[in-house]
Amino acid sequence: MPQPRPGHQMQLLQGASALFPALVSAIEHSAHEVRMETYIFSVEAAGESVAMALEQAARRGVAVYLVMDGVGTPSLAPPWASRFDAAGVKWRIFSPLGRWGLLVPSRWRRLHRKLCVVDGSVAFCGGINVLDDWYDPNHGALKAPRFDFAVQVTGPLVQAVHAATTQLWWRSQVASTMRQSDFSAAWLALQEAVKVKLQAGSATGTPKEASAWASEAAGHNTSADLVLRDNLRNRSRIERAYRRAIGAARHEIIIANAYFVPGRKLRKGLMHAAQRGVRVRLLLQGRYEYFMQYHAARSVYGVLLAAGVEIHEYSVSFLHAKVAVIDGHWATVGSSNLDPLSLLLAREANVVVDDAAFAQDLRARLEQAMVQDGVRVDPAQYARRPWRQRFLDRLALGVMRILLFLTGKRY
Repeated sequence: MPQPRPGHQMQLLQGASALFPALVSAIEHSAHEVRMETYIFSVEAAGESVAMALEQAARRGVAVYLVMDGVGTPSLAPPWASRFDAAGVKWRIFSPLGRWGLLVPSRWRRLHRKLCVVDGSVAFCGGINVLDDWYDPNHGALKAPRFDFAVQVTGPLVQAVHAATTQLWWRSQVASTMRQSDFSAAWLALQEAVKVKLQAGSATGTPKEASAWASEAAGHNTSADLVLRDNLRNRSRIERAYRRAIGAARHEIIIANAYFVPGRKLRKGLMHAAQRGVRVRLLLQGRYEYFMQYHAARSVYGVLLAAGVEIHEYSVSFLHAKVAVIDGHWATVGSSNLDPLSLLLAREANVVVDDAAFAQDLRARLEQAMVQDGVRVDPAQYARRPWRQRFLDRLALGVMRILLFLTGKRY
């Protein structure tokens, strides 16, 4: 597992209200290339500013590549599909569902990471979709903004973001041309994908490259790294990063996670930390969003509460964050939930940071959310929850395990 490397400048961004202006500014100043990946790409309300920035960049000759997930974004609104095509934006739907949709287990492997890299010099990573803070696709207008985070970063890991987004584009190009039975184009795309892979080398770069970044940019002192999860070489890197940090914790663990159904090893890591005197606090989704995630999460509350873990539920709006702070210096911000879909099936991306100032900034925001907008789960009240609630919790966890079995995964 790579360790965070120095030479970065990192900015924490809370919500689309902070991310979109920074993203649009970077795109407007782009000179050569913009690569973006997202699960949801909505052009409604605030999301339109991102779409317009991509369109305008392509019109002035910048190479713009956009990949959206086939579940999060089954299709672009027709006006925008035409506008992107006319401007020269190269866009693609990752793993379209096709005729049978999610009935095919292989279609459950989704593109869930949210990455953007501009001119190979600045990158964005987090949990925030291109989606307005005050709107939810399934629930409509929200009374309070969605709670989520991203980071803007310069430094060595930008190379890793560029390599990851470039490789995915060319692999998708191969798959697309193969589906169209255009084997000549597929062969050319495959050659390009191999070329990109060889040029990228290690996704984390080399010490020499990190040193060069640090010497060129004064004030870039934050240690950070990009941690990817895919179905090839990096199947468990994000979970291992969490488990390692939790195992080394001595004072405090704070985790905010939208869909929280940790596997046995991760769950035991949190329990052991609490039992050895570490204060463990979880900020979890308090509002009902999806049956599986809502009820399956509550099925694991009991053992955590019994071990001394504090659970706070956030319900003023939807909690969509996937972040953590440990011992006031280790932090992570990314797209990966701590549930089977994220940890075993989806493509995810997290930035891991080892920096006291950054960690304390994130910690303060999480603590404020727990104190002002969270409700602590009372162990006694949880134990007395109605039998119907218990049944639904166990049913959701059971169904989740059956679905994972169908994919050949164990959790």
